[in-house]
Amino acid sequence: MNEAVSVVVVTHNRPELLRRALDAIVGQRYPGPIEVLVVFDRAEPDPAIASEDPHRRVRVMTNTHKPGLAGARNTGVEAAAGELIAFCDDDDAWLPAKLAEQSAALARRTDAIAAVCGIVIEYERRRAVRVPRAEDLTTTALLRRRVTAAHPSTVLVRRAALDAIGPVDEEIPGSYAEDYDWLLRCAESGPITVVELPMVSVRWGATSYFADRWQTMADAIEYLIAKHPEFATSPAGLGRLRGRQAFALAAAGNPARARALAREALSRSPREPRAHLAYLVSWGLLSPGWCMRVANARGRGI
Repeated sequence: MNEAVSVVVVTHNRPELLRRALDAIVGQRYPGPIEVLVVFDRAEPDPAIASEDPHRRVRVMTNTHKPGLAGARNTGVEAAAGELIAFCDDDDAWLPAKLAEQSAALARRTDAIAAVCGIVIEYERRRAVRVPRAEDLTTTALLRRRVTAAHPSTVLVRRAALDAIGPVDEEIPGSYAEDYDWLLRCAESGPITVVELPMVSVRWGATSYFADRWQTMADAIEYLIAKHPEFATSPAGLGRLRGRQAFALAAAGNPARARALAREALSRSPREPRAHLAYLVSWGLLSPGWCMRVANARGRGI
């Protein structure tokens, strides 16, 4: 339960948010040693944040892999020394008991290769709690539905499992949905246990790496579907992805392709809401920004 933990934090010119994330990690009520690997992606590293405290060491480095979130995460994992590996986005913050609760869960469930926990979504002045269940994190369940609550900032994984899971995929366009791809591979490699408590504060909205990158989202979804042909076994899951892709293309100004994908989505999953929204956006009846604001205010994404 006191195993060394390495935490990979990717950042890009957001010093105030980064300081909040680091304070929350260093302040964990976890008796074991924690090292934080802050990976600066396409940004000048800040050596002032480094610390040589052996119990709470902070290391600063630059991304030596492909530019982007995926390559930066791989850079941090390669440099990590801990038996347990965690991730935290630079605009998120852990609650003080997060690591202690998750390491205890892994100690109890010795067959589990990773642990996740719940989140508190912060959007403007609204807060929404999302807590996953273990049954939501099987391969079959994840193909059907991407579980928002199983956020990258909640993941704690055994280093010994990383070879089987593989690195974060750096070929996904814009690193969009790299966490979903990794989580699918994690579930295929072994059980994921859950601390059914909200232990991470997650910011939504303007701080997102992917805000308004509609074409990149559409391209990344196409890549994801091609990489995981098992989506064909899940009509609801494939319909959801095609609906999201249709919405992104409608927002990107490609109405004809958006409507074609919306039709495909509804043929697989007739109640898929993203497909219906894609039609409305493609006809100019709704703006993508309004749809995103409403979804985010409810603690949900498009």
